[in-house]
This record gives sequence, structure tokens and C-alpha cells, in this order.
Amino acid sequence: MSSQAEAPISFSTFVISLASSGLMHLGVRDPGGPQRPVDVNLARQTLELLGILAEKTKGNLDEDEARLLDAVRHDLDQRLADAAAKLG
Repeated sequence: MSSQAEAPISFSTFVISLASSGLMHLGVRDPGGPQRPVDVNLARQTLELLGILAEKTKGNLDEDEARLLDAVRHDLDQRLADAAAKLG
């Protein structure tokens, strides 16, 4: 456990965490990190979770939160479509 005080988790950090998980399932890696296997099904599941989150929080987010959620959903959807097309 870290000795430094950690910042509290916000809605935005939660959304970024889910989006990062989806990207990892699509094989996106940290620079210099190991290659990750692509799992389109898990990436799609993460995208669906973000969709459920969007539906359940509709009308309850501030503008920045709503924009972030829309942006990460769109990005993950595009990357998922690209990955699925490459896999055939």
C-alpha cells in the first residue's frame, strides 16, 4: 500500500479505468511494454458496460463527465470495429 495519500476516485477516473481495460483487451500496450493478446469479446463487453453506465447516469452527469463518457465510448467502438475487421 502506498504511503502517499491517493486521490479519491471520481466518475471520470472510473470511466478512464473502464476505457483502459477495453483498450488492453484490444491489444493496446504501454510504450515498451509487452504485447497483449487481442480479445474482441472482452473489449465488446467493456463497451457494453460503458453503455450501461451511460444509460443509467443519463441526466445526472455534468457536461465534462458526459462528454468524456461519450468520447471514450466512441473511441472504443471505433477501435473495436477496426480490430474485428482485422481478425475477419
